[in-house]
Amino acid sequence: MKRDPRETERRLLVIASSQAGYFTARQALSVGYTYRQQHFHRERGNWLPIDHGLFRFRDYPNSQNEDLIRWSMWSRDQRGNIKAVVSHESALDFHELGEVMPAKLHMTVPSNFRKQSPEACVLHYNDLPTVDIESHDGFLVTTPLRTLKDVAEGDLSPEYLAKALHDSLNRGIVRRKELEQNGLSTAGKQRLNEALKVLELEAR
Repeated sequence: MKRDPRETERRLLVIASSQAGYFTARQALSVGYTYRQQHFHRERGNWLPIDHGLFRFRDYPNSQNEDLIRWSMWSRDQRGNIKAVVSHESALDFHELGEVMPAKLHMTVPSNFRKQSPEACVLHYNDLPTVDIESHDGFLVTTPLRTLKDVAEGDLSPEYLAKALHDSLNRGIVRRKELEQNGLSTAGKQRLNEALKVLELEAR
């Protein structure tokens, strides 16, 4: 029995709606679009080609997390699994911790990730445990606790780190004890302690 084209489109729209209008050729194939039909929609301009095997519905409204989803989907492996996790300064921004506004998207990818970093992204290589990862529609992001650990190990200024710590502690997202017991390096602990001292001075 021939499938109703409207039903095929509806099925793809359900998938794309959880990904800010983005979808892969594999996903389109799974709901019934042959490669020939995919070529037709691409040529007609109904589907905007974004990357190899990645499309977006032309008239789909913009999303607040569109960049996170777009580059997360870029990182997918041959099976279509997203490999990049939004992290570091970009995860701070997503969790609304502090006042950092990164110029590029920071993502952590597995140590064996082989794709070259795009101009718009900064890639960090690490094999994150699942406990440090949150799942959202179309993308993954590090937990607030993991995010604070990552930026403490990085080169974020003590003032920005202190503001992020202030927001996380005040909102009850993390506890100070969790920060102190989170396996930081010696340098990371020193930077964390410096930021906490800034908070203590501001509180006086």
